[in-house]
Amino acid sequence: MSRGARILLLVLGLVALVTGGVWIGQGANLIPGSFMTGDRTWLAIGLVVAVVGVVLIAAALRRGRRPTR
Repeated sequence: MSRGARILLLVLGLVALVTGGVWIGQGANLIPGSFMTGDRTWLAIGLVVAVVGVVLIAAALRRGRRPTR
């Protein structure tokens, strides 16, 4: 995987993780001021998006290492 692709995966993963975290906070009623506040649906969606973000970050970091012999 090229360096550019790894950076793209890392950036997308970070964006997904932060977005998922905000949605988790709103769904759990920790971040007020939105139509999503207190709605458990957004908590579940946020969890899924955050997990996808972690997977993308892990893939970007894992593919960046060279195999050792």
